[in-house]
Amino acid sequence: MPFCVVAHGAWSSAWAWKKMYPLLEPRGIHLVIPTLTGLGQRSHLAHPGIDLETHIADVLACLFYNDLRDVCLIGHSYGGMVATGVADRARDRIGKLIYVDAFVPRNGESAFDVMPESTRQQRQSAAAGGPDSWRIPPGPMPADTTPEDQVWCAPRRVPQPLKTFEQKLKFQNGDLTLPRHYIYCTRHTPEDRFRPFYERAKVEAGWQPYEIDASHNPHITAPQAFADLLSRIVA
Repeated sequence: MPFCVVAHGAWSSAWAWKKMYPLLEPRGIHLVIPTLTGLGQRSHLAHPGIDLETHIADVLACLFYNDLRDVCLIGHSYGGMVATGVADRARDRIGKLIYVDAFVPRNGESAFDVMPESTRQQRQSAAAGGPDSWRIPPGPMPADTTPEDQVWCAPRRVPQPLKTFEQKLKFQNGDLTLPRHYIYCTRHTPEDRFRPFYERAKVEAGWQPYEIDASHNPHITAPQAFADLLSRIVA
């Protein structure tokens, strides 16, 4: 059974992928989703020192302690930062790398470096001042998220530690040469902060680009179409 290890997005955690399990398991695809420190059911562990390296270490530990190899490593949104770092450090355990509407940093870049200036300013302003200035409150859900899913998600989305966006990723083993896939969600706001990575995937060697008719969280808003596409890529 193929294993897909997911580096989930900001403000989120494993809970957000619950619609995907019953769609992928019958196809022989097993999801493993470690909740990153300070988020989801590990939000009680949140503190100002959590950074990108903390979250990379979370996923590396999942691979090691579960003795997982030849996995499909999925990075969603901010999780692309984490997945890139994990792929750099654990190349012998990764079969292919799948980005889902995600940041794709180059060596020495942070999440703030690779997002549009307007987004960076909004995130920094949201965290500015007060005792909680070390974390960023959740942003809004995509407009096409159903009312039922809004009710489900809202109380489970928690602030993101600021340093996870500030810390620059440092490659330890040179450029990545793993097979890489990029899934671009086409229902975006005019800002469209993930389009540049999709365009890069269309022209750089080693990439396979795809589109899905969904907003930023296809695991929530378009689970069936997302499961169909993931199944093709994993296979």
